[in-house]
Amino acid sequence: MPAAPAVLEGSAYVVDGDTITINRTQVRLFGVDAPELDHPYGKKAKWELLSLCKGQCVRAEVAAFDTHGRTVAKCFLPDGRDLSAEMVKLGMAIDWAKFSGGCYRTLEAPGVRKKLWLADARQKGRMHVWDQFEARRAARRAED
Repeated sequence: MPAAPAVLEGSAYVVDGDTITINRTQVRLFGVDAPELDHPYGKKAKWELLSLCKGQCVRAEVAAFDTHGRTVAKCFLPDGRDLSAEMVKLGMAIDWAKFSGGCYRTLEAPGVRKKLWLADARQKGRMHVWDQFEARRAARRAED
């Protein structure tokens, strides 16, 4: 994989609540976790991030690469706001201390981890919770 530049700047295409694409490079927001699109609040998280980025030139300062090959970056709006911090403040993402060192935890709204329970379970390695969610969803689809 070719190395990404240390800084990317441009319009952001929003993939989901914690992933954007800038100049054809997929960028994972640093230090936070948002729900997947097919999980509760997933689409709402995507739309909140879209509303933050729309019409803005986003600056992504590359911090690392994740296990999925995505560029991980601290992303900023022209006015200096950190997109990760903004998503946490909006209650659409939670701090992922394993990667952030806990720098966004104080911005979390009370009860947000319970609200975004699948993202919290992923962080804590409770994958059986996801399996239960997928089984319930499959059962609902079979009934329809």
